[in-house]
Amino acid sequence: MKKQHLHLSEGDRTYLEELVSQGKLPVKVYRRAIGLLELDRGKSYTAVGQTLGVNPTTMSKLAQKYQSAGLACLQDEARSGRPAEIDGVQRAKVTALACSDAPEGYDRWSLRLLADKAVELGYCEHLSHTQVGTILKKTTSSPI
Repeated sequence: MKKQHLHLSEGDRTYLEELVSQGKLPVKVYRRAIGLLELDRGKSYTAVGQTLGVNPTTMSKLAQKYQSAGLACLQDEARSGRPAEIDGVQRAKVTALACSDAPEGYDRWSLRLLADKAVELGYCEHLSHTQVGTILKKTTSSPI
């Protein structure tokens, strides 16, 4: 008798089948859903891995994640990383500053001038000219 690696609950199986039939899913989620369904049907890690083009170890880890976290295993876990230093309100203030008149003695704003002025006005603790460029690049009314 074959060893069944995973037993899905009836509700989870129904949810996954509906999810896969929708057609508009990120590839990672689709593959994980198909993998769980195939493991539930009694296929081995190796067989499912070959079908999906992944390592059998990946399928084993997916099954373990399902056992511990349920259907949350379909989504990627939050990744650590450097938190954003400038929020949306601060970005809006920098953009508004760039749209204002340039300071006396200057024809127009430069990225360095904008960065220095934003720090001077207390919009943020520190701001580089490259960050200002990135902020303005994302707007449609970039003066640069």
